[in-house]
Amino acid sequence: MGVCKHHEHRPLSRREMLNLCKGGFGTLAFMSLFGSLPGCTTSPDPASQLKGLGQLPNFVPKARNVIFLYMDGGVSQVDSFDPKPRLEKENGEDPNKKFKVDDTQFNNVGKILKSPWEFKQYGACGMPVSELFPHIATCVDDIALIRSMTSNFPEHTNANYFLHTGSGLQGRPSMGAWVNYGLGSENNNLPGYVVLDGGLIPPGGLDNFKNGFLPASYQASMLRTGAEPVANIKPMEKQELQNQKLAFIKEMDNSLVTDLGHADDVEAAITNYELAYKMQSSIPELTQFAGESVATQNLYGIFSKDPYTRSYGAQCLMARRLIERGVRFIELTCPRVGGNADRWDQHSELKRGHEDNAHAVDQPIAGLLKDLKVRGLLDQTLVVWTGEFGRTPFAQGTDGRDHNPSAFSMWMAGAGIKGGTIFGQTDEYGYRVVENKVTIHDLHATMLHLLGVDHTSLTFPFSGRNFRLTDVHGNVIKQILS
Repeated sequence: MGVCKHHEHRPLSRREMLNLCKGGFGTLAFMSLFGSLPGCTTSPDPASQLKGLGQLPNFVPKARNVIFLYMDGGVSQVDSFDPKPRLEKENGEDPNKKFKVDDTQFNNVGKILKSPWEFKQYGACGMPVSELFPHIATCVDDIALIRSMTSNFPEHTNANYFLHTGSGLQGRPSMGAWVNYGLGSENNNLPGYVVLDGGLIPPGGLDNFKNGFLPASYQASMLRTGAEPVANIKPMEKQELQNQKLAFIKEMDNSLVTDLGHADDVEAAITNYELAYKMQSSIPELTQFAGESVATQNLYGIFSKDPYTRSYGAQCLMARRLIERGVRFIELTCPRVGGNADRWDQHSELKRGHEDNAHAVDQPIAGLLKDLKVRGLLDQTLVVWTGEFGRTPFAQGTDGRDHNPSAFSMWMAGAGIKGGTIFGQTDEYGYRVVENKVTIHDLHATMLHLLGVDHTSLTFPFSGRNFRLTDVHGNVIKQILS
């Protein structure tokens, strides 16, 4: 076929030139953000990571990584970290004669219910902890306990969205996606945001971990413990053939991007292909614990007789290995204790359910804190423990507790945290906050602050305005910071 000699290629317009070159501009920005050249796996100076983003303040972060220990279903505050002697004194009495009872999820209000567990004081700080958590109790001098947490939602799905994304509605970016967007990963071969699937995906589903309106590459990567943490992680063909296929796919995708301009789904797919290829070498090594000493594995409960302790212990050990490799944000989900989906959501059989769940996570979490501390990693890692809300101080039926968003307990440990601290207070029944109320927005603001990020400055333009994780709310909880 002949070529028309009368056709001339017209020069590119300014709009077309910017459209074609913007990927290169982004690369320059990311190089500045990471403070390293392509191929480097770590950034030597935490403060240097912030210099590339003009919207962020330039202060040195206390934390480089976050491990988020999500207690799915809502742990009872009055049975764990907020003892209330009055419940024992008035056990079996009508709560309606003692205080105003709010509407609950199921409105099956029973009598005032004392805690089935005894509390003791631990550590130099004398922090009270119930019998549910004998291992975590040995770490209280490294923990800042907040007894005055609140949520805006009494139902699991909306409360989970609120905890994970700062909004009770579906579709917003998760906190891990925001952190990944703002700071990125320190390892080019692993995702910046990882969720370890322990067997239970929270109510609300995977939208708790999604990117929302942020670029698709910032959503969580789901990993499992065991022989195959990611499906099809092992190459099925020779490397040379695989490289040829990947090169062809990349050529086709780049051609499509050139024709379409910016297409987030296509560009995210390109990034994911490249990252998946790199993960084929990094993931198998990550999940093999053979190099860990018997003492270390025993610390995490890897040899426990309880299969759920072993399962959660493997998650905690993998979390430590992930932060050693520069993964920025790791969330751990709960195991399916007893093969059911009740998690910490004990509307009945409170004693059995809370004891089974606590036994699964107590030793592994304490092992994680102690191992991080021995290795010098706790000083740069923020560990967060919380559920989406708390439980009522009265019974649902006879032996359960209903949802209570008006007060619950959570704790933080590690980088920048003042250990042995108790902040906030609930009433004599543990029902409502009476001092130093803390919101989910305050929690997010504090987490970002410890990572060196001003929560009011980490924004993304969407639908005509700038959005942020904390919306228009949030205050750093300075009283728990060292």
